[in-house]
Amino acid sequence: MQVKSVEFVKKAFDQGQFPSRELPEVAFAGRSNVGKSSLINALIGRKKLAPISGQPGKTKTIDFYIINEGFHLVDLPGYGFAKVSKDLKKKWGQLIESYLMDRSQLKLVVLLLDIRHEPTEDDLLMYDWLKFHQIHTVIAVTKKDKLSRGKAIQSIKKIEEIMEIEPGDMVVPFSAKTKEGKKEIWKQLNESLK
Repeated sequence: MQVKSVEFVKKAFDQGQFPSRELPEVAFAGRSNVGKSSLINALIGRKKLAPISGQPGKTKTIDFYIINEGFHLVDLPGYGFAKVSKDLKKKWGQLIESYLMDRSQLKLVVLLLDIRHEPTEDDLLMYDWLKFHQIHTVIAVTKKDKLSRGKAIQSIKKIEEIMEIEPGDMVVPFSAKTKEGKKEIWKQLNESLK
């Protein structure tokens, strides 16, 4: 897909602030610092639209971007970040769950995992939750450029085994640096948005 226009729509701190326009949506979920903002920026061909930070837990809201006036990309807060209070973790969890549960416009969730690490319990819970609620999911395995080809293949195989990826759910190795996987992820987005 050719991205002709991109616009930041809003930051939502609660469900009442979600955009009211009935546009299809693709959401990006994953642990803090897994590369959600980098993936969004790579997909839309912008360097700094979605803010990138080396500090985990930076995204505290659900951020909505409108693409080509036709659909939203949605950046969810990272989960599993240890250095925030339990109350804040609970609030983020409730915000993410209310979005995923009640958003009829949601067509696809791109679940990001870091190729250098085994999936955490939070990753497994998120994937199982998405599958239980029959939400179409693509797994983007980020930071592929950080490993050699052989180690990357081994790591992806292990991730697929641990996550017990269901048939029909695609696993896409991705690198924000080399843009590997960008076309494959766009293909999945386009199919979901039809």
